[in-house]
Amino acid sequence: MFSSVEASEAERNTGRPGDALVEPADVVMDRAFTLPAPREVVWPWLVQLGKGRAGWYLPRAIERFLPSSRRAARSLNPAWLRLEAGDVVPDYGGRNETFQVALITPPAALVYRSQRGRTSLTWSLVLEPADSEPGRTRVFLRLRMAPVRHKLLARTAGELIDLLTVAGMAAGLAERLRGHDGAT
Repeated sequence: MFSSVEASEAERNTGRPGDALVEPADVVMDRAFTLPAPREVVWPWLVQLGKGRAGWYLPRAIERFLPSSRRAARSLNPAWLRLEAGDVVPDYGGRNETFQVALITPPAALVYRSQRGRTSLTWSLVLEPADSEPGRTRVFLRLRMAPVRHKLLARTAGELIDLLTVAGMAAGLAERLRGHDGAT
């Protein structure tokens, strides 16, 4: 369904919504992948992401090892599709960690912001029609952080965790989008 979650150099160099919220950033992590559905179909799946909501999508092959209470949603839930700027969404980063919706422009951009100790961060999700692939969507994810005390650790271990997390989400979303109607 997707070949990689690596953003190209051109994609990394493109400004994204929310970039100015953490400027300058000490660490920036960019990921991108293509999904087999138009962005209007992909959008609601991203809106319902989050702890206490749809969860974090993983493929069935991985989720089967998780307790059923920790598995992500396999369908759209209308209660999770209402999201506005200022809304707070629980995060898995810790018991009391949250993201606040900083910007939402359906079906193109969703930007979250958070404060983790002294570090401010933003997480931008941008959907664009995939070039030369009608009916498919390119999803761009950008995490920006500052100040970051241990930059080397964030750029190594943090990058690895981000890569694995986004690769799992990309595979889980692709699996859920087969048939373009959310049916599995």
